Amino acid sequence: MNQPTRINIDHMTERCDLAAAFRWTAREGMHEGVANHFSLAVNAEGTQFLINPFGRHFTRIRATELLLLDANDAATLDRPDAPDPTAWGLHGSIHRACPHARCVMHVHSVHATVLACLADSRLPPVDQNTAMFFNRHVVDEHYGGMAFGDEGARCAAMLSDPKVRTMIMGNHGVLVIGETVAETFNRLYYFERAAETYIRALQTGRPLRVLSDEIAEKTAREWEEYPDLAGRFLSEIRAMLDAEGSDYAG
Repeated sequence: MNQPTRINIDHMTERCDLAAAFRWTAREGMHEGVANHFSLAVNAEGTQFLINPFGRHFTRIRATELLLLDANDAATLDRPDAPDPTAWGLHGSIHRACPHARCVMHVHSVHATVLACLADSRLPPVDQNTAMFFNRHVVDEHYGGMAFGDEGARCAAMLSDPKVRTMIMGNHGVLVIGETVAETFNRLYYFERAAETYIRALQTGRPLRVLSDEIAEKTAREWEEYPDLAGRFLSEIRAMLDAEGSDYAG
């Protein structure tokens, strides 16, 4: 007799937050096919993490379907529900090496990827949103192909400084980390907005008005001290999804 499938209800708050972030990323047009991945550590060491299943579109991801993986399990890719191998290579490496990276979000969103294709992929502080990332991002200038094991480990090594929460992945896309889903998604959302502002400003061909280092740093700290903007944003996203009857929390 077949045993009934067990619905995974462990870490349900975290699962629902992450599923909502997937749905809203698609709503904002920051997804790409069935590629790109978000993960969230659920144990104290940061090595056990939730991640999206292989080949599932962001618009259909549900909380109970998220995979629970162990970054130290060498047999992960032999599982019948094995994750995307590039997701394992990148996210597994980060959760193995960077316990401060509780949540990891990687996308190939349009403006972030355009920025990643420029010879100088740094994001200068030209407005309030770009200032959020002043001295808080790193540019990977040594893209080595898809993020399988070795490439994932190389990227993880660039996130060892806890102050760095955003990696502009040259010739690739963007990766952001944070303590929670709310914090990380907020950073991802604002990075795409900031990159768009910068790219559009460059397209005018006119000189840019770049903030001084002093004002840029002051603004970045003000962003960091802003009272629960990220939490309120995710709460509103979930409320809007709930009002629409979305099945993200299922």
